[in-house]
Amino acid sequence: MEEFSLSGKSILVTGASSGIGRKAAVLISRAGGLVFITGRNAKRLDETFQQLHHPMEALRNMSIVADLTNESEMDTLIDHLPTLHGIVHCAGIVGPLPAKFITQADINRMFGVNYHVPVNLTGKLLRKKLLADGASILFMSSIATKNPYFGGALYSGSKAALEAYSKTLALELVSKGIRSNCILAGLVDTPMIEHISEKNMQEEALNRYLKRYPLGIGRPEDVANTILFFLSDASKWITGTSLIMGGE
Repeated sequence: MEEFSLSGKSILVTGASSGIGRKAAVLISRAGGLVFITGRNAKRLDETFQQLHHPMEALRNMSIVADLTNESEMDTLIDHLPTLHGIVHCAGIVGPLPAKFITQADINRMFGVNYHVPVNLTGKLLRKKLLADGASILFMSSIATKNPYFGGALYSGSKAALEAYSKTLALELVSKGIRSNCILAGLVDTPMIEHISEKNMQEEALNRYLKRYPLGIGRPEDVANTILFFLSDASKWITGTSLIMGGE
């Protein structure tokens, strides 16, 4: 159906080197979108790029390696971008840390990636007028903002801040038809989650946690398909929302 097509749309995907970001970039390209992907790991980002659908037209998908916590590298990324019809902010980090052990360095690291990067990048793109009227901005939050867990204060706090920002952004950009929404995903089977589970969660605790998901834990494509909906014109009447995807 035409309203679900991304043909003719230029989309930026951050954190595209693995997980949800990679799957979203691949599906966007298959839906006809022109994809600009970025991430810190050059090898993994190239693996994503090789999976993209590459049209035969003059315009081409582009891969730009960048550490978005570095201001100059963010500016270099922006210099390579055309006018965008969508942004998918997938770059993020996670890590349990009990409240009594939180230091300023921990706060800076978590909020630096999960909040400062998407907010700063969005602001720069707006100031440079690189977002087309009617564009769609999508932020990856977490179901953890609704369901607190031991050690999740920093992660949940950074994502809750992002949700508040997204709602305000939606209000400020509504006159241009630019939409801003959040996806609050539950546990998704990605390399980042696997790494955290191996390091910090015993098998018994992990199994107990998994029982909270009667529909099973999510797959990257489950979230990526929803991302496609929010980028497409099929969702043009939706802004300022936070969609929970938890399989609960």
